Amino acid sequence: MGWLQRLFGLEKPQNAQVNPEPQQQAEQANAATPTATQSIPPERLGLNGEYDQSGLAKRVALAFDEDSQLEDIHSLWVAQTGSTVVLKGKVPNQEILNKMVSVARGVKGATEVDTNQVTVG
Repeated sequence: MGWLQRLFGLEKPQNAQVNPEPQQQAEQANAATPTATQSIPPERLGLNGEYDQSGLAKRVALAFDEDSQLEDIHSLWVAQTGSTVVLKGKVPNQEILNKMVSVARGVKGATEVDTNQVTVG
């Protein structure tokens, strides 16, 4: 079981990407211009470019799944607060935590990685 499956109950969707191009959404607020579009904030971008409230956390989980050096650590969780990736739980050593922070920072929309709720050891 990988990160995406354990944390979000999702199998990797077809064409899922860590940094997808955003899909354009029709703006509902102004019916007079139905062709107007609004962009999706990077932290709300889903696995296939759609709007997703937890998009950043899901894309970080996918990035962890796709990194051959990172195995699923069952004592660690990934969440997000706005554009901040939040890691919570326990990791075996500092080297793994550093690698996870590096991978998470490489995901489009991540402005910060919070590890205050992670214990090492």
